[in-house]
Amino acid sequence: QVQLVESGGGLVQPGGSLRLSCAASGRFFSISGMGWYRQAPGKQRELVAVITSGGSTNYADAVKGRFTISRDNAKNTVYLQMNSLKPEDTAVYYCHAEYGLTGSWGQGTQVTVSS
Repeated sequence: QVQLVESGGGLVQPGGSLRLSCAASGRFFSISGMGWYRQAPGKQRELVAVITSGGSTNYADAVKGRFTISRDNAKNTVYLQMNSLKPEDTAVYYCHAEYGLTGSWGQGTQVTVSS
């Protein structure tokens, strides 16, 4: 079982930046894909960005050019650098990790973009 702990959320003004972190711990051989998803009030959870163990990335169209996902395999940690934030980026952001034939979710961290 993998436990994921997110940090770095908060309140930021439009145009500002935040960096989310997600650290994995527990008993596992290796983590393959890691990613960030978000869920706004009244909406379904959606993919934000994912990264493979080899560093290949994929982004939602809404965040391309503004968000950057990265990972430190030695620390089993994934990051999400969010720049040029918009009010529509407001949501709870969840970390996800794949290992073996299963995966785990973090508890979520709130990101609010408002003036």
